[in-house]
Amino acid sequence: MKYTEKKFNLPELPGLSKESIDAHLGLYAGYVKNFNAISASIEELLADPEKHALPIAELRRRHSFEFNGMKLHEEYFSQLEGGAAALNTEGPLAAALTKHWGSAEAAVQRIIQTGMMRGPGWSILYFNPESKAFHMSFVGEQHQGQFATLPIIVALDVWEHAFLLDYGTTGKDKYIEAFLKNLNWSVCEARFETASR
Repeated sequence: MKYTEKKFNLPELPGLSKESIDAHLGLYAGYVKNFNAISASIEELLADPEKHALPIAELRRRHSFEFNGMKLHEEYFSQLEGGAAALNTEGPLAAALTKHWGSAEAAVQRIIQTGMMRGPGWSILYFNPESKAFHMSFVGEQHQGQFATLPIIVALDVWEHAFLLDYGTTGKDKYIEAFLKNLNWSVCEARFETASR
């Protein structure tokens, strides 16, 4: 299957410049292109799998990195569509976060703390529909630290490319603050509603 780059209807995002967002969208497009290219290369090499065993193995390892980069960015940018919207403090997501961690603010602090960890990656809030539990993870790069099969509620990109143009090498905290101010929590609430069914 060949994947197509998605388009996002992003408003002006205070604290996240158009230049930075455009560069970030270009990076996302690269993940789509690279995943498709790797898929095609693997199929070509499978014409003689014994001869090409080593390159096939290396491409398969890279395949999930490109795929997860593509999909996580789709989660990331879709959360910014429609403009900022506060978390509904009377809604099911806020209630579930409060039940799990004592308050929705405590959950946000976990997103921030995880995002401030050293290294490239993602701060991701997951929900487990079976146990009705939330899980926080620092997903190193795109493919290490994922909670397999769990729906994503909030995906925060903390690779340097997400904040370098606007905030420099030491401005991750300011970037996270800007991201949270622009986050459309209604998108996250819809994800939680779907995951809770």
